[in-house]
Amino acid sequence: MSTELERTVPVTEEAELERLVGDRALSTDDHKNAPAFVVRPDAVQDVLFDLRDEAGFDHLSCVTAQQYEDRYETIYHLKKYDDPTQEVSVVVPTSTDEPVSQTAEPVYRSADWGEREAFDLVGIDYEGHPDPRRILLPETWQGHPLDLSYDQDKPQLVTLAEHANPLQEDHRDAETDTMFLNIGPHHPATHGVLHVKTVLDGETVADVEPDIGYLHRCEEQMCEQGTYRHQIMPYPDRWDYTANMPNEWAYARAAEDLADLEVPDYAQVLRTMGCELSRMAGHFLALGTFALDVFGDFTAIFQYAFRDRELAQDILEDLTGQRMMYNYFRLGGVAWDVPEPREEFFEKTRDFLDGLPTKVEEYDDLLTGNEVFQIRCVDTGILEPEIAKQYGCTGPVARGSGIDYDLRRDDPYGYYPELEWDVVTEDGKDNYSRVLVRMQEVEQSAKIVEQCIDLLEEWPEDDREIQSNVPRTLKPDPGTETYKAVENAKGELGIYIRADGTDTPGRFKIRSPCFHNLSTLAEMSQGEYVPDLVASLGSLDVILGEVDR
Repeated sequence: MSTELERTVPVTEEAELERLVGDRALSTDDHKNAPAFVVRPDAVQDVLFDLRDEAGFDHLSCVTAQQYEDRYETIYHLKKYDDPTQEVSVVVPTSTDEPVSQTAEPVYRSADWGEREAFDLVGIDYEGHPDPRRILLPETWQGHPLDLSYDQDKPQLVTLAEHANPLQEDHRDAETDTMFLNIGPHHPATHGVLHVKTVLDGETVADVEPDIGYLHRCEEQMCEQGTYRHQIMPYPDRWDYTANMPNEWAYARAAEDLADLEVPDYAQVLRTMGCELSRMAGHFLALGTFALDVFGDFTAIFQYAFRDRELAQDILEDLTGQRMMYNYFRLGGVAWDVPEPREEFFEKTRDFLDGLPTKVEEYDDLLTGNEVFQIRCVDTGILEPEIAKQYGCTGPVARGSGIDYDLRRDDPYGYYPELEWDVVTEDGKDNYSRVLVRMQEVEQSAKIVEQCIDLLEEWPEDDREIQSNVPRTLKPDPGTETYKAVENAKGELGIYIRADGTDTPGRFKIRSPCFHNLSTLAEMSQGEYVPDLVASLGSLDVILGEVDR
């Protein structure tokens, strides 16, 4: 088995973790990516505080909930921002009669939304949770869709609720200028169907609550009904549909770990090239829409950004045959090699890369050097690094706050370790820094793509293996569990899979970076103005298809 698939926690550290958790562990579980400790429902916070403060696991990467015949279960997937290859899982079982577990929210703020989703879909209650409400489904929804006893045929009566001002009982008060304001869900500044419940005190934002779930499409459940080998791979392109291809790698990495599949080096180069072109396409879209949000520039920057996004998509269309939903990855490799004649494809890609430096200068002149843009973005939407870590932020949002975290380098996969490139960080912590990170990442992606082209051109013809020998039907051993993640354009996109002995997953959980990044909106916006709120939301570059899944 290659290094990519090996257990990442050293035996000595695993023993130290066992000592730290001590008798609060009911047992241990053997997840493929990390040691897992099964703990009592009333010991969750004690264990997590110790793992965070004494062992350094400061990143709650994902919260996964599921139901078995004899129990409910919550899994907290923990990592370290300094070294994400150091992982541990905390498994919390609860009875089917009374599925109540202690909340992890006082330890990690990212558990707030994660546990709300677990309650909403599975039905586990988290004692002490500060906001124990549904998050994706309406409050009046009956039952929990992932509960084994859920009746899918039962009619649902969803009533419309009046939006109450959370800061006061009445909407009118002679003593204050407080006003409740709905932003979205049908507004271009929300970048999709996002509803932002906003309370204003005069012109200042006093409270913000993102209301999500308008685009919930049951992607996890559809993946649970698909076979590993062929039927799941088309779904990931639909999560973050602006920079799709890294999504495919997230599923591939988890499934290949689960089934112990190797990937040929040549296929790794093709994967790396395609994902970086896709990252560039996503960042161009983020840049153009953000300029539209901040100072309404449609004629110049928005269209310039779309021009360059189209060029990247042209190359991806040549490579994959699709313009948006690529379905290019296969377990063990990719669907096919670069198109013939190879020279034309390489020349077209090089022409695109050669023109980028001039275009980046244009963006600097039109956007980052624009005085209006700077006034709107510098020192607005401040996100302190410790707050970002508490909410599980990753990607350009975290790197814009000075957090040096990128899974392509820190948890290496694909061909990234063999290439020369840099992780981009900015320490401004504001809307401006997040834009700078994305612009510089476009240049780094171009460096990666250029090196991939060089490798593909020189690769011996008789060694261009695009797929390993993968069994026609994959049936991992029942009870095998893994969590693997990649760095997509928005951050850490992770997949948890539990095998049940069949050719379809028993549980399939998607860790969305946009879901976690969006949860910080209130932290970034309180005390600022509505235009700053719009800029902060735009700087997060959220895709609601990935938030809601």
